[in-house]
Amino acid sequence: MTESNKSRVVFALLAGSLRPVFNIFLKKQWQGAENLPKDPGFIVCPNHVTEIDPVVVGHFLYNQGRSPHFLAKASLFKVPVLGPALSATNQVPVERITTGAAGSLDAAREALAAGRTLVIYPEGTLTRDPDLWPMKGRTGAARLALQTGVPVIPIAHWGAQEAFPRYAKFPKLFPRKRVRLVVGKPVDLSEFAGLPVSKAVLDAATERIMSDLTDMVSKLRGAQPPTERWNPVARGQRQVGRSFENGAGGSGTSTKSIQPEAGQ
Repeated sequence: MTESNKSRVVFALLAGSLRPVFNIFLKKQWQGAENLPKDPGFIVCPNHVTEIDPVVVGHFLYNQGRSPHFLAKASLFKVPVLGPALSATNQVPVERITTGAAGSLDAAREALAAGRTLVIYPEGTLTRDPDLWPMKGRTGAARLALQTGVPVIPIAHWGAQEAFPRYAKFPKLFPRKRVRLVVGKPVDLSEFAGLPVSKAVLDAATERIMSDLTDMVSKLRGAQPPTERWNPVARGQRQVGRSFENGAGGSGTSTKSIQPEAGQ
């Protein structure tokens, strides 16, 4: 069996197991699927409010005939059962902010060149914003988009956090929750095309992605976002892990998809 066929088989098995559970406990409302590019190889940038977000986004993409490939924390590939599943479905291992981050971006570029749908959480982890608004983004998605020329598709969703609150130990499955998801049009990064991929360009392109995503979340929620985007670094918070919740200095344990900051 070829690697591609093996991946499709594993995706089908996982979808067959998870979709019925998802449908029992969560009502879904999806909009904007027509905004997904017809050509293969593009970046999806969703907001990130709870640990089950990858299931929500992955379910939607798979139902549209797009196998999702997430940037996943490299250590997860060593976890029994989960690790082999991640490898078998060609998920992309990501190192934290280390010398290995550059290699992670290389792997992401290879995935895009192979025509895969690459899901990158531009915030790099669950939002630290107390009201769950998109926070300051990190630049990996913008860097990949500018280097490869592939489109960036924002996806906003809301409601999954009611079923599984951020960093909760147990889900809240009843009453049945509704998850709304909207696909936006490609983020317009044309003004950055051909420019040197400098820090200033990456920051501006990242802010464009986060601005489009925040506008979509605002419409879903029917509320206005804060005037200033939450910045964990400026507030003395850790960029990854759970310890920011209580001010502890430990490293925390994170199982979320993260994003490399290679080249900064």
